[in-house]
Amino acid sequence: MKAAINYFKILGAGLLMLVLPVSCDTDEFLENANKANLTDKTQWESETNADVFLNDVYSELPNKLNQTETLDYFSDDYNISHYYTASNWRQGVTQIPSSSTDNPWGGTQGPTYGYTWQNFFVKIRKCNTFIQKLTENKANFSEAYFNKRIDEAKFLRAFFYSEFFVQVGGLPVITVPLDRNTMSPEELLQPRKTFQETFDFIVNELDQVVKGEHLAVKYNLSDKDAGRATLGAALAVKGWIELFGASPLFNTATPYLPDAGKFVHFGNVDASRWAKAAATNKQFIDKYGNGQRYNLFGDLKNIFRASNEYNPEVIWDRQVVANVGGMGSSYEQRGGPTYVLGEYRSWGNYNPTQELVDEFAMANGKVITDPTSGYNPQKPYANREKRFYDAIVHDGAIYKQDWMPRADTIYTRIDATYPNPDRTNQIDLVGKTDVGDSGYYQKKRLNPDAAPGADASGQNYIFFRYAEILLNFAEAQNEASGPDASVYDAINKLRARSELPALAAGLSKDAMRAAIARERRVELCFEDKRFLDNKRLATAATVMNKPRHNMVIRNSVPANNSGVWVYTIEEEKKYKVKFEPKQYMSPIPQNVLDQNPGIKQNPGY
Repeated sequence: MKAAINYFKILGAGLLMLVLPVSCDTDEFLENANKANLTDKTQWESETNADVFLNDVYSELPNKLNQTETLDYFSDDYNISHYYTASNWRQGVTQIPSSSTDNPWGGTQGPTYGYTWQNFFVKIRKCNTFIQKLTENKANFSEAYFNKRIDEAKFLRAFFYSEFFVQVGGLPVITVPLDRNTMSPEELLQPRKTFQETFDFIVNELDQVVKGEHLAVKYNLSDKDAGRATLGAALAVKGWIELFGASPLFNTATPYLPDAGKFVHFGNVDASRWAKAAATNKQFIDKYGNGQRYNLFGDLKNIFRASNEYNPEVIWDRQVVANVGGMGSSYEQRGGPTYVLGEYRSWGNYNPTQELVDEFAMANGKVITDPTSGYNPQKPYANREKRFYDAIVHDGAIYKQDWMPRADTIYTRIDATYPNPDRTNQIDLVGKTDVGDSGYYQKKRLNPDAAPGADASGQNYIFFRYAEILLNFAEAQNEASGPDASVYDAINKLRARSELPALAAGLSKDAMRAAIARERRVELCFEDKRFLDNKRLATAATVMNKPRHNMVIRNSVPANNSGVWVYTIEEEKKYKVKFEPKQYMSPIPQNVLDQNPGIKQNPGY
């Protein structure tokens, strides 16, 4: 469905259906059937025409690979440059914006990642309009088509709600198109719902989709509907939102700041929330997983590769089409090694912190703080686990992507003998160039087939994959019942894929919690999960309130490098970090509060 979803644009008042170009000829780029003249009547006369509208709803899924800031910029997994909105956020600067904005350049509104108050409700209105119009014109459609497309739209609406809910908390729950010509002010100015009410709406909508069984469980790459909503996607999102809600920041009677309206917490502690999250994720494993329709993909390093789209691990993704303006991905242009084979290739973002690097185990499965692990601080990259080499570019790493004519060796060490250090990958501790400032670059998720460039990559953005289901289940089950055999089984499957031994038997609940957290951070690094984990687990106030660290490598005889290379872990010093409790949730724009008295601001703003 890549052509169907990603080639929809609203052009003026109409819609044009676009298909993959086979040449540079404009006539061949556009489909012969012009949909620009669809009226409200003809739009709903046939399944083909109705699909034009729904495919436009799919196009509302943010192309997150083209966002200037990822959610990881707001976490302790990255060091970032000083000019981003995330750098203000990391210094405790988050303020109420005057209106909806997703400005990534020095803004103060906090993370958005494809969602603002304004564009969120555009997405919801499109979903509601489709559901309403399809229902009004039900006689024009087959029963199978109607049931399937209604559930797709309900899933998309619930998914959009879930994505914005985790950023702001309770939201107005709107299920019909608002019409100022026929509705009263009371009907138009919908009040903000509580955290509980919004949570229940999302979970119940997804539950209805799963129980309806009108959608496919999963699509494969060759399926024409690949990219559309599935039962697997609905159950995965439900399990994630239940885990999110069960977590300490929200599953509490004492919120992080006073919250009289209960917009950012449930208002009570309920241990059964963990059990429900565990049950939903276990339902996925038993009904769809374990090699039935979903399973771990054998080659983790290449799981994101375009040729491996819709492999058994992929549950829900956003399709991306290379080399088409606004529809491709520029992800590789923004990060990875700045200089490759002597040429400037990227902005040098995606700089992993030492804190993240230290979470990767040794090849023997032991953490580096274990005195029996074999870790050597002066040879820190020797004998690490497989995921480390797949994810991290370190000093002295051999770097070879398939688009490169030959391999390169990436050096981040400070070489005082080099005549022009600003044109190398030497660590930039003060942030004056595009070169990375942590001593590391990211490798995971970079497209090995496409050289960095604007819209050059066609790798899809994966929202959820099966590994996360296993991690979600293990965490929730451990909290609900302790480290039973099912928890070990879920985590050990991930470790086995990475050629690590099984976890030691007899772990306490606390020890298992720590083991799961480490596995989660390593397995899902650079997939926009860490920020939300720091939020829901209420750990951001700790980890974001202290400096991150870099790996700085200097020669003991810098004049001619005749000495030894010394590895030193040093604090990041570009700015003073700070995290305010209010930053757990983002502020609501001032113009929203001014226009609707039923919308109340989040705590602390």
